[in-house]
Amino acid sequence: MHILVTNDDGINASGIISLVSEFTPIAKVTVVAPDRERSATGHAITFHKPLRAEEVQLDVEGGGRAWAVNGTPSDCVKLAIKALLPEPPDLIVSGINRGPNLGTDVLYSGTVSAAIEGILFGIPSIAVSLAAFTECSFATAAHITRTLIHQIGGRSLPPHTLLNVNIPPLPLHKLRGIKISRLGFREYKNIFEERRDPRGQIYYWLGGQVVDCDEESVEVDIGAVKKGYVSITPVHFDLTNYELLEEVKTWDLSL
Repeated sequence: MHILVTNDDGINASGIISLVSEFTPIAKVTVVAPDRERSATGHAITFHKPLRAEEVQLDVEGGGRAWAVNGTPSDCVKLAIKALLPEPPDLIVSGINRGPNLGTDVLYSGTVSAAIEGILFGIPSIAVSLAAFTECSFATAAHITRTLIHQIGGRSLPPHTLLNVNIPPLPLHKLRGIKISRLGFREYKNIFEERRDPRGQIYYWLGGQVVDCDEESVEVDIGAVKKGYVSITPVHFDLTNYELLEEVKTWDLSL
């Protein structure tokens, strides 16, 4: 198996190093990832400047080839498939992200967007996130990711569908299991802090407090992770509201 690894935290992030270390004994591993942190870039791609890919050496014995790209996570996947690799990989794993990608956060996530770029090319893709920002045990999350890939095996997903995996920041023996869950809804109390630069010009720094609206049910990804389960959600990019589609046709809209 040939696995392409990417992320949005940057090529030297601990999440990538842990994945490469875990995958190297079982697969050919190639890394194409941003040269710096590109979190919350969504599915942005680069149009207005050239992309540069620098081959680098990761601090992983036998870890395969790796490129650092001056672009977004989606750029990395697109460039890997269309320019850097002689043939497409068998699987794309995006992560391990530092911090969760739950509920509506998947719309902002560079990690999830890299996996979406993979399924646009028809390549099975998984986005993996560790639901913590400090004291992250990426080794445990990488081990779980390898286990999931082994268990999924030859099973196929519907076209243009990825798996979004969120792992609680717990030791393996304290995890309660796996829940196949739907996306929840997260709100942010957005706080723009007004500041002044040394020249007296006003600028704004975006903060925000997360408000989880679906934290009780383990059938929802947010609740599952909060209660100690690994959450797995099948995600696809078709945003069409099919329930409303036929009704809108009856509105007799015209120019």
